Parts: sequence; C-alpha cells; structure tokens
Amino acid sequence: MGYFTSLYTSELPHRAVAVYMYLRDRADRDGKCYPAIGTIARELKLSRSTVKRALDDLAKSGRIRKEQRWRENGGKSSCMYFLK
Repeated sequence: MGYFTSLYTSELPHRAVAVYMYLRDRADRDGKCYPAIGTIARELKLSRSTVKRALDDLAKSGRIRKEQRWRENGGKSSCMYFLK
C-alpha cells in the first residue's frame, strides 16, 4: 500500500498517475504490458499527446521502462512497458 500512496503524493502530474494505474491494471505478473497509445488515450478519454507526455513523465521518474517493439516487416508496433 505504501508504494501507491507515494505514487499519489508524488510530484507526478495527474495524467501520469492515471496512465500508470491503467498500465498496472493491464500488466501481467511480471509487470509487462503493451497497449497502444491510441488505446490508452481512447479508454482514459485523453489525447494521444497527453498520454505520450504521461508516459515520458513515468519513464523519467523511473516508474516504467519503455522498449520499442517491431513487426516482422520492420514497422513499429506498440511499446512494451515494464512497471517498476
């Protein structure tokens, strides 16, 4: 419980807290998930740019790590997010 209390009392913007909780709800046992930015934006009713800023906030604060995923044809796929 202490970790989530510190999440809410941290200096993170509200958008980052909302996106972190979204990722946490979708993560597997290892803390990994890979929702698309558009999916996060649509489900949280935020703009794509707000979601991108929130993900950057979370990465800079050390709460998540992002890793780009690639399709077989070389195109970009959604990022893999690792929650810490």
